[in-house]
Amino acid sequence: MSADHYFSAEPDAPMRRGEIEFNVAGRDYRLAVASGVFSAGRLDPGTAVLLRKAGLPGTSTEGALLDLGCGYGPIACVLASEAPGVTVYAVDVNARARDLASENAERLGLAGRVLVRAPEEVPADVTFTEIWSNPPTHIGKAGLHTLLESWLPRLAPDGVAWLVINRNLGGDSLHSWLAGLGWTVERTASQRGFRVLRVTGKSTD
Repeated sequence: MSADHYFSAEPDAPMRRGEIEFNVAGRDYRLAVASGVFSAGRLDPGTAVLLRKAGLPGTSTEGALLDLGCGYGPIACVLASEAPGVTVYAVDVNARARDLASENAERLGLAGRVLVRAPEEVPADVTFTEIWSNPPTHIGKAGLHTLLESWLPRLAPDGVAWLVINRNLGGDSLHSWLAGLGWTVERTASQRGFRVLRVTGKSTD
């Protein structure tokens, strides 16, 4: 698959479908995947680290959660499975990814609580209890910064964002950049070359 580009709105790659299986927090998942979508051959290692090392929501979690750059929906499906009281917005620019995320949510019985949307389709007044993202670093530093500057301010006042970034693709510099903007950033894990960042409470000082 060419790097086409899983962050393209309409991938050019021919549609080749498949399935992947993984386990998170004792639950088994089998999701549909396809060419032209990020990490179609396996659960991305960064996503796996994020789901293993970040603080998953639970039965007491409420409100709206955001899976930013959802791909075929592994993070959104895990969040909705773990936290039955939430609504998860699964957001991606890639139309093929959105179709797969919708299909996967439906096959897991989560379609009513996983709302798959293009970025511009998320209502402007929605704020998020949690934001989760394995962001598309290959869009470049400027694009990544623009993406996070657009969505992180939509955290609820007591909300938390969980990000996973490859150390070799700027994980440490992103940590510093976010802190420089006034966010409280904690590196909670480092595994297999990935940094897991917990982002909260932008300072108003």
